[in-house]
Amino acid sequence: MARIRLKYVNQFANRDRADKRLRYYFRKRGHKAIPLPGLPGSEEFMDAYQMALAALPDATVEIGEKRTTPGTIDALCVSYYKSSDWSALAEDTRDARRRIIEKFRLKHGPKRARLIEEAHLVKIMNDIASLSSRRSWLKAIKHLLQHAVPIMRKNNPAEKIAQVKLPKSKGHWTWTDDQIATYRKHWKLGTKQRLVFEFALETVSRRGEVVRFGPQHCYVGGEGERRIRIERTHGSDDVDIPMSDALAEAIDAMPRLSVVNGVVPLTYLHTERGKVRSKKALGNDFAGWVKLAGLPDQCRLHGLKKGGMRRGAEAGFTTHELMAKSGHKSLAEVQRYTEAANKKKLADSGAAKMREAVAKVPKRITDQSANATYTNIETQLHKRGSK
Repeated sequence: MARIRLKYVNQFANRDRADKRLRYYFRKRGHKAIPLPGLPGSEEFMDAYQMALAALPDATVEIGEKRTTPGTIDALCVSYYKSSDWSALAEDTRDARRRIIEKFRLKHGPKRARLIEEAHLVKIMNDIASLSSRRSWLKAIKHLLQHAVPIMRKNNPAEKIAQVKLPKSKGHWTWTDDQIATYRKHWKLGTKQRLVFEFALETVSRRGEVVRFGPQHCYVGGEGERRIRIERTHGSDDVDIPMSDALAEAIDAMPRLSVVNGVVPLTYLHTERGKVRSKKALGNDFAGWVKLAGLPDQCRLHGLKKGGMRRGAEAGFTTHELMAKSGHKSLAEVQRYTEAANKKKLADSGAAKMREAVAKVPKRITDQSANATYTNIETQLHKRGSK
């Protein structure tokens, strides 16, 4: 039986355990060991391995670069990771694409980049079950192969492959006013559950921005106004906005940050060791907090960003005012948040006009209309002038 050899993977057998099965860990000197599920070669094992490999600093990926054969997929990946195109990507984007690229590299690394054809890529892509995963795969591989032009290839074989179309979706659920009130009623001021909620809602922030939030982002302006600076993620512009009363109350009610492991944490949502909390862990925790508040599972953390944008639009914020708050660079992006609110305002305005018009109709006419029946309606003429 062939044995799979993977870098940084170690196996351990604990003879004291009843099952005595082998356990596998991703282990690199100077880094914490990461348990790997399943057996080497299985889908769950390889996915976990790629995620652990992607979590290493960029420099570690280039280990063995001198042993990489020029012109291969291996060499292309090493070159791509060192390019300005790669470094220009957001950290979250790099992490997601690296997982895809390294999985592709593991299977096709020794192959020549110039021999890859469009048909090969289409076959690999069609074997991916999920449409969203297929779409992400194509985007990552298309950018990788574009880096091969014109040194390793004359053209990009993925360039003419049509992007995968996803079914129309409204995305994350937008929190309603009733749901906002229910959460606030359950989670009182002074809890981290309430602070996370108020920060995400009042500043229309993503979870990656919430986990970094700390006292250093808050200050008092020239006129005594409390303000907050937020470093936006996903390519949005950083913002400097007034702090709402609801958020100010939530911050003031929190216990003062104390020393953890000899240092004062810089974030309100630090771990027990004083480190910055991961956004994935926060998302999972928030889902549990929502459930405890008696709200449906569709009320997720990102939905608070949409709920905050909706409330701003319904309060009369212009599109540009919302952009200044959210950090979005595109009018079209903000328009998605304001469209539903604008339609609601127009519907309410139309209903008010209808009530006003009905109120102006003379009472005699409305009484006649109310008394009208099908038996006292005048007989209609036949098309030739007779019944």
